[in-house]
Amino acid sequence: MAAPPPPGPIRLGPGPEFDLIRRFLASAPSGPAAGAVGVGGGEAPISSRVRVGPGDDCAIVERIALSTDLSIEDVHFRRAWLEPEEIGYRATAAALSDLAAVAARPIGILCSLACAPADAAGYAPRVVAGLHEAASELGAVLLGGDLARSPGPLALDIVVVGEAARPVLRAGARPGDALWVTGELGAAAAAVLAWQWGESPPAAARRAFARPKARVREALWLAERGLPHALIDLSDGLAGDAAHLAAAGGVRVVLDAAAIPVHPAASAVSANAEEALRLALAGGEDYELCFAAAEGAVEAVAEAFQTAFGVMLHRVGRVEQGGGAWIRHGDGRPEPLAAGGYQHFGGQAG
Repeated sequence: MAAPPPPGPIRLGPGPEFDLIRRFLASAPSGPAAGAVGVGGGEAPISSRVRVGPGDDCAIVERIALSTDLSIEDVHFRRAWLEPEEIGYRATAAALSDLAAVAARPIGILCSLACAPADAAGYAPRVVAGLHEAASELGAVLLGGDLARSPGPLALDIVVVGEAARPVLRAGARPGDALWVTGELGAAAAAVLAWQWGESPPAAARRAFARPKARVREALWLAERGLPHALIDLSDGLAGDAAHLAAAGGVRVVLDAAAIPVHPAASAVSANAEEALRLALAGGEDYELCFAAAEGAVEAVAEAFQTAFGVMLHRVGRVEQGGGAWIRHGDGRPEPLAAGGYQHFGGQAG
């Protein structure tokens, strides 16, 4: 049976970058036949095969999950911070994290690489070696790509392809659900902060930035047990990504400040606990999972999850009636949570 025509774009949280995306999508054709290409043999129009369109972490075309992620020198990384292999690894892991965000199983990647002639002989092949390493760790292969000469910075565009028979999307959180995250937050942001100060980051912080782990296996494990009602990866920071879950589901997400798992590296580079919490909430690029699940459902498997992956599950809040992302400090009333995270067209938010 053909999939039903896709609904409108999934609602996004606040922020200048997402305002621009909303403008892009407002001018896109709509309707089940928009942009359809005629096919023979009685096949359905191409657009009717699209199960999920713009707005989630991946588009879903029949059973295939697709996403793309740019990594640009001096925007996403600096050569002074990373070895070339780490640049390729990091860019690929970040892209593969979008597959984790919908519980898709990786198939392969495509890479478009733009580099200066001086990089072609030695530097660029080392970047691609890191790409291969990150992909192979999750069973993905390089499917192809494109190569271009660039007078400017090194740039990689990684397209990921995965299989998702039953994708878990952002739009599924229900009032009464508990909100959970994997791992600890703020380490990658701690590394960036240290580098900006001209200091060497703690080893754990540097590792978190240079070699992030796409939580694909963890997402599949959770999805196989039917636990997540809604799922996202923490690329923009818990504050901003919680707002996406709230917007997509038409609900209010309330975080518990005391329950946020702040990485020790974030505490190490921060002057106080408040600054460390801000790194965990708004620093971004943690690539951990955040998901909503039924009350009481996750506690029963938390120990088995930690045994399987060496990563803890942390309950960080709940889903309620209403809208937006909120945070509760101590026993006080919830207050609106600034979006935080990096905004490409608005600087560092929050």
